[in-house]
This record gives sequence, C-alpha cells and structure tokens, in this order.
Amino acid sequence: MTVQVRPFTEEDRPWAIELMRERWGSEVVIIRGKARDASLLEGFVAEIEGEPAGLTAYETRGAESELVTLDSLQEGAGVGSTLVAAVANAAWRQECRRLLVVTTNDNVRALGFYQRRGFVLTALRKGAVDKSRRIKPEIPELGYDDIPIRDELELSLDLRAGR
Repeated sequence: MTVQVRPFTEEDRPWAIELMRERWGSEVVIIRGKARDASLLEGFVAEIEGEPAGLTAYETRGAESELVTLDSLQEGAGVGSTLVAAVANAAWRQECRRLLVVTTNDNVRALGFYQRRGFVLTALRKGAVDKSRRIKPEIPELGYDDIPIRDELELSLDLRAGR
C-alpha cells in the first residue's frame, strides 16, 4: 500500500470542502485570529490505490510556509507523514526557511506527530481559541478527551537543517 501525493486541483474542491466541513466544521479555519478559506489555498491530495486518503492545505508568505490543515483518512498508513513531507518540499523549493503549524492545546496526538517529524514548539498563545470563537462560533468548547480548547500552540520546522 503506497501513498501517492499530487497537487490539489479545482476538481478536488467539492470533495475537499465536504471533508473540511466534516473535520473542521467548515472550510474556514481560524489561526492567530485570522479567518482563511482553506479550500482556496494550495495543497496536496494523498491517494492510496487511486482513492483519496488525505488532504493538506498550506499558505506561503515570504520566507515562511504554514500548514493550515492536515487530514488523514487512513491513520497509520503514512498519509500524514507523506503530506507533511510534500508541503515541506514545496516550501523548501520556494526558498522558505521554515514551515509552521498551529494546533490547539487539546490535540496531544498532533503535538506528538509533529515533534516526531522534527517540529519544535515556538509559541503558546493563551486564550487564542476563545478569541477565534468570536469569528467562528462553531469551534467546540471541549476537544480530544474532553480537554477544554483554549490555546493555540505553534510549532516550526527548520527547512534549512539537513539540506
């Protein structure tokens, strides 16, 4: 079972919007108090045997690229790792110095996932999710394992290391 990755295209948009609404409540994602329509960003689709197995959306600004969404439909198959590597490679080719990702305080699985792939914690924004709820009220109060969702945690991957 090999994971293939290809660029996200306009033809993928209806499927991506449906997935984002299912996983994130909508295609609008709030990070650092800024709303972004993740379905309009660049991204990659992972496929296994020709079937969609994951999706990522990212945004590049100057010397930084930010992983905005990451969804694996087949956990443990390497989908998430392959998508992160695709974004990191695209960012590196665009001469970005680092790849950022923001998650919430309840998402301990994501924190472990990113740190195992070389990301390091770079910021804690206390109360950021409470502010984000003013823009996107459907953000739940409780997250994984009934942990209150309050804070944003930023992680960064140095794209210059080992290149």
